Amino acid sequence: MDVLRTPDDRFDGLRGYRFEPRYVDVDGLRMHYVDEGSHDATPVLLLHGEPTWAYLYRHMIPVLVDAGYRAIAIDFVGFGRSDKPADPQVYTYQAHIDWLRGAMDGIGLDPAVLFGQDWGGLIGLRVAAEEPDRFDRIVAANTFLPTGDPPPPEVWFMFRDMVRGAPAFHISRTVSAGTALDLDDAVRAGYDAPYPDESFKVGARRFPDLVPTSPDDPEAIANRKAWDALEAAGKPLLTIWGGADPIMKGANAPFKRLAGAQGQPHSVIEDAGHFLQEDAGAEVARRVCAWLA
Repeated sequence: MDVLRTPDDRFDGLRGYRFEPRYVDVDGLRMHYVDEGSHDATPVLLLHGEPTWAYLYRHMIPVLVDAGYRAIAIDFVGFGRSDKPADPQVYTYQAHIDWLRGAMDGIGLDPAVLFGQDWGGLIGLRVAAEEPDRFDRIVAANTFLPTGDPPPPEVWFMFRDMVRGAPAFHISRTVSAGTALDLDDAVRAGYDAPYPDESFKVGARRFPDLVPTSPDDPEAIANRKAWDALEAAGKPLLTIWGGADPIMKGANAPFKRLAGAQGQPHSVIEDAGHFLQEDAGAEVARRVCAWLA
């Protein structure tokens, strides 16, 4: 397998990001993760989405650690400091689920608290549904488990086609489009750091293609089963939502109907966008800490 690995010097001097890189081997691929706080503390697993990486959690990690929790942010294969297979067919929904399981096993994260945003939820929630003993509690943030019924809005298909066919996939520009804040050049450099050129972006280009958009998609069928499993498990589930996300607006409602979500202090941060960790990361972390406490 042809695998690309971003040079370490691409990550030197990133603003607000001074975490020691750690790595775990999963099926011959090196996955990067941040691991801060006492290993005796309750672990909070922070999972990113498209097209971000652990840099997204730089505002949340210190708050979690100061409150006495262990904060772990994993880079999915193809993202951040993790290895990046060059073959797009290597990236499947199931492969990402299996890679996450392998990383959790290698790090030793059973059980943990799951915080999943965007694809971090699509992947993490599947693991939580299929292996409920891996997580004690779940936080869903601007994410979903799509079943293709109803299909995504037209603007999502426009985004998918852009990522699929554009000669250049502008990572930081995409992140900035999903925030309420105007990201400055230093922050944009942080999101662009893992990708020296287009050949490193295969995994990021593949994520939109993996979203099930029709009810008969095999992953849509698996996601329907996951919804049922989450309901049956009844694990405490909290939603924290960026209210200024036009695509995901209202997508927190199905989560709030789950048995484990009943009576929980769900909240919406009205002026935060899709990447609420960027717009209001410290506040999001404080709400997570208050809930866990």
